[in-house]
Amino acid sequence: MDHPIFRNAPWKLLETELDLDVLKHCESLFALSNGHFGWRGNLDEGEPHGLPGTYLNGVYELRPLPYAEAGYGYPDSGETVINVTNGKVIRLLVDDEPFDVRYGKLNTHERELDLRDGVLRRRAEWESPAGRTVRVRSTRLVSLTQRSIAAVCFEVEAVDGPARVVLQSELIANEELPPAAADPRAAAALSSPLEGDLHEVFDDQVTMVHTVRNSRIRVAAAMDHTVEGPEGTRGTSVSNPDLGRYTVASVLKPGETLRLVKFVAYGWSATRSLPAVRDQVDAALSAVRQTGWEGLLAEQRACLDGFWECADVEIEGDPAIQQAVRFALFHLFQSGVRAEQRAIPAKGLTGSGYDGHAFWDTETFVHQVLTYTAPYAVSNALRWRHSTLTDARERAEQLGLAGAAFPWRTISGQECSGYWPAGTAAFHINADIADAVLRYQRATHDALFEREAGLELLVSTARLWCSLGHFDGAGQFRIEGVTGPDEYSALADNNLYTNLMAQQNLSAAADAAQRDPETADQLDVTPEEADRWRAAAKGMFIPYDESRGVHPQAEGFTEHEFWDFENTKPDQYPLLLNFPYFQLYRKQVIKQADLVLALHLRGDAFDARDKARGFEYCEPLTVRDSSLSACSQAVIAAEVGHLRLAYDYLAEAALMDIDNLEENTADGLHLAALAGSWIALVAGFGGMRHREDGLLFAPRLPGGWERLCFRLLLDGRVLTVEVREDQATYSLARDRTLGAQGDPEASQAVSLELRHHDRRLTVAAGESVSAPIPQPVPHPAPKQPPGREPRHR
Repeated sequence: MDHPIFRNAPWKLLETELDLDVLKHCESLFALSNGHFGWRGNLDEGEPHGLPGTYLNGVYELRPLPYAEAGYGYPDSGETVINVTNGKVIRLLVDDEPFDVRYGKLNTHERELDLRDGVLRRRAEWESPAGRTVRVRSTRLVSLTQRSIAAVCFEVEAVDGPARVVLQSELIANEELPPAAADPRAAAALSSPLEGDLHEVFDDQVTMVHTVRNSRIRVAAAMDHTVEGPEGTRGTSVSNPDLGRYTVASVLKPGETLRLVKFVAYGWSATRSLPAVRDQVDAALSAVRQTGWEGLLAEQRACLDGFWECADVEIEGDPAIQQAVRFALFHLFQSGVRAEQRAIPAKGLTGSGYDGHAFWDTETFVHQVLTYTAPYAVSNALRWRHSTLTDARERAEQLGLAGAAFPWRTISGQECSGYWPAGTAAFHINADIADAVLRYQRATHDALFEREAGLELLVSTARLWCSLGHFDGAGQFRIEGVTGPDEYSALADNNLYTNLMAQQNLSAAADAAQRDPETADQLDVTPEEADRWRAAAKGMFIPYDESRGVHPQAEGFTEHEFWDFENTKPDQYPLLLNFPYFQLYRKQVIKQADLVLALHLRGDAFDARDKARGFEYCEPLTVRDSSLSACSQAVIAAEVGHLRLAYDYLAEAALMDIDNLEENTADGLHLAALAGSWIALVAGFGGMRHREDGLLFAPRLPGGWERLCFRLLLDGRVLTVEVREDQATYSLARDRTLGAQGDPEASQAVSLELRHHDRRLTVAAGESVSAPIPQPVPHPAPKQPPGREPRHR
């Protein structure tokens, strides 16, 4: 890790001292969530802070979208995640001196995010300005098992003399935030967005209910407490519309400790009444009181034990990457474990970056990981997409199209992108959703999901492609005027990634309708319509530049003028902040992997020569102004034999947030880049591909590594893949497991067929099989744009 305050550990993220210059960055790293709500890693006492953050998944405020020139079909308003009632705060006063790390003397300060226990721990020793020393210990968790619950155990110990100690445990609504919006209208809309509906006190419990001013979503928060301290310790509660407070006071002798356990519950609804939402959080507190603090800790550990059993990745050869991939898996898991038919936003619930919106990142990157480690989270996320089909169909109709046009960025399901060339025109999101459906089905064979949601998602997106594209005079199906993954090339004809993913979508919809004619009939799918999908897929135009012997990322792309990389200064990256889109769109410069992503996700459409030449063509043009790029480049670099370069790209994806490589982790974690570390390891160095024709592996290790081991959950059974320099071993668990949720379920022992490089293997349940790894043919790696090379690992 780059910063000296961090220390490497295989199962923890450790901060050994407090550096206020990176406080906002650390708040994102130490964030806790469960997919339903999230707490940023702010200090317990609330101040100082970089960005306070308590987020409820699906709770947003409406704000105006400014247009210099409005047009038909532009969204009228945007949706922005808001900071809801903050329940993290526990203020400490020692002999009337507020505990504030900026004053007095902070003798020691450590924090650790424990990836096995699922908690954030803090230890500090502080000497007040008056000279009194106390030790502070806190443990914070957001429950992975009780969806509405978070809890904090806070302890203060007197060290060098008697101390009069006061703890103030608070619920705070409409807390002041640092300015973020350049548009004053948006800033006004997001200032104090919560209107007070109810606040009440009952013994040590405080409950508050608010309504978001414009979106009219009702939000409830409640807290309750248990206290252990010397005789005479007393507590009282008060509340007003924006503040609930429980105060406890005690006098501590040296060595004595005051211990406060705080339980916090959250709930929200756009439809239910105030009493119903209030009663929801009150009931959640009743349940957690029965569980107790120790019970919560035990539940948290058991949940994560189940997850790691199915998901852990072990690396021998690079401790920093080992830590980083587990950090990534932990955050990916907690972003979706209890989302329960809500979106997984691009930042998860770790910050307000991207306004809290969900993009294609979820289906294309995050779902790749969760499908094979926590598949029920993918089922829930895709069911959320399914629940927004009405909005997507209305959007398609507004655009003059059939089927469903899913939004480029959204919280509720409504389109929130105010820049249509990089938003609405990026229709590939529809095929990305279909791709996630197919991947989930291959890994789980979940017939109920396919019948209830999967088939309709495939059908609705297939209908979009048939209305968006057209057959030309030569019988080729063309999709024109769209934007692919590379946002430096908007409104292109026949973007190769889009066309190939749409081709897969069309074929899969026809196949699924044939498998389930009853459900297909309910969706009004006729044999004639399915035939049109097959014809469009068969006739899909795939651009190819004969003169250069490569597939361009879009028709005509290789004819554009090259970007002047030699005269582009290092401080002019990212380019979109320093050059007009007009210049970017008509030059050969690539923001993020586009063709290269197609080489990965639709590798069945290319031969080995196509992949090598395509990768080598794109590398000198790709500037990686997007955190989504490095992992795809790592995967294909490994496949075509550039293991050293693949290692460098893996490190960029894995350390994106821990090392704050793009200097914006303070706004929230890059979940897709975190997913990219797993993808680079499993699909890159593990060579995993899971397609219609089966499960494939082509593993190879980079230099300096002795071992890579990863686990995959397939049809409820764990497959373990262990890769060494000259051999790979595949082991299949005998018993079925449902991972981190659900009860173990007995299963008949079955075998698994897979391909290892060019060799077919059968792995029996409860057994292992090994195979040698062929050595790659070394050849020179391609160059990157000057100054845009990945850091050498």
